[in-house]
This record gives sequence, C-alpha cells and structure tokens, in this order.
Amino acid sequence: MKSKLLSVLLLISLLFSCTTPKDVLYFQGLDSLTKEQLAQMDQIYSSRIALNDLLSITVSAWDPTIVVPFNPPSTYRLTPGDMELNPSEYAPTYLVDSDGTITFPVIGKVQAAGLSKEELVNNLQSKISHYVKDPIVTVYIVNYKITFMGEVSRPGAMTVKNEKISLIDALGQAGDLTINANRKNILIIRDNNGVKEYGRVDLTDPAVFASPYYYLRQNDVIYVEPNVAKQRNARYSQGQQFSISIFSAIISALSLVTTIVVAAANM
Repeated sequence: MKSKLLSVLLLISLLFSCTTPKDVLYFQGLDSLTKEQLAQMDQIYSSRIALNDLLSITVSAWDPTIVVPFNPPSTYRLTPGDMELNPSEYAPTYLVDSDGTITFPVIGKVQAAGLSKEELVNNLQSKISHYVKDPIVTVYIVNYKITFMGEVSRPGAMTVKNEKISLIDALGQAGDLTINANRKNILIIRDNNGVKEYGRVDLTDPAVFASPYYYLRQNDVIYVEPNVAKQRNARYSQGQQFSISIFSAIISALSLVTTIVVAAANM
C-alpha cells in the first residue's frame, strides 16, 4: 500500500516538474514565427501628453537675449527622490491643467493634452515665430513615472528618463519577475486623461509584442500577481497560523483551569 502511494506521489511530482517550465519561460514559440508574423508585431510608439503632466519647455534662438521672455525662472523644486532627473528638468516647467492646456509666457493658453511632444513643439514654434525668427523649442515630460507592484524583484516607482519604455525594458530595470510570479496574467492599470482603463498581457506568449500595453505610458501601474503555488502556500500558512493560535489558546485555558483546581485542592 505504501509503495503504491509513493508511486502516485512520484508521478504527481513528475507531472508538476514537466509543466512548471511552461509557466516560467518567456516568449514561447517565438522561433517558429514567420517574418510576416514578426512584422505584424512592429509598433510605432510616440508618447502623448496627458492631464496633470509636468512639462519642461525651453526656447532658444541665435540670440539668447530675445527669447528671455519665453524662459522664465524655473518654478520646479527638486526633492531628495528627484536627484537623478534630467538637467532639462531645471528649466521652466508648466502643469497641464484640467482643460488640457498650459499657460505659456507671452502666448497665453496652449493646448497640450493629447498631443505628442513633436506636435506641441511645432505648435509652439509656429506661435513664437511671430516674435522670434527661427525659434527652437524643446519639450520634456518631467513626471514620466511607472509603478511596479507584486512579484517583482524591486517593486516601487521608476522614473523614465527617455519618455519611451517597453514593458520588457521596465521589467529588466525592476530586476525581472520573481520565480513566484504569474507570467501569464500581468495587469497594467492606465490613466487615460482621467479615465481608468486596464489590460492584461501574457509574457509567455510572443503576441505580447503586439499588445497596446507593450509600450508603457506615464503613470502606468503594473501589478504582477503570485502564481498558484504561492497562493496555495499563503493560504496554507494562514491556516497553519490560525491552528497554532487556537491550539495555544486551548493550552492556556487548560493551564488556567489546572492552576485553579490545584489551588482549590490545597485550600
């Protein structure tokens, strides 16, 4: 009987050992994809400015003195956590208001939300050219950050300096997923101009490269849930702790009753 039980347990362990790598390996089947299939996964990405973004904007020209009115002193104040930001972020900064505009010197309100950086640059250069010949405008998104939660090696907020980052690049900077991560159901929560939306991606499937969530946007939150094995262990640990607590309470009660009985007998 014992030998049959051991055989069954061994068979189960072998089955688990065979299926576990399929849940761990990234981009399974990538080598078998055709060139046409790979070409369909190519994406052209351009970051879009969103509400509440903080923009660093500088204006330059052949004569720096003539663009001084367009470059007021910076109002951005560094905090200890911002010491690794780009030098451009010391330049004048502008908050994208709830109506999607920024208030720019001399020009006034300018639409920003929903535009790419290139579109905003072209718009500003067109307006400034009425005052300055051949102005050069540079725009950076200062608060371009993403946040990792769950089964990653280094969870927390991450500042993106080049304003373009893929999920794979971000995971690499976060130290990759832990061995307990569910790689087939990564949740990405996105704020689309005040409207919350979310999507899920499977890192074991090469189709992730074609996902609209492959390239991350500012303020994205990436949550990596634990795999089934860790969830099962967590439930077992909680149940075990509960049983130990009940057992300790019973022992304490019995000890108290024994003490009372012994004291009563000696009276």
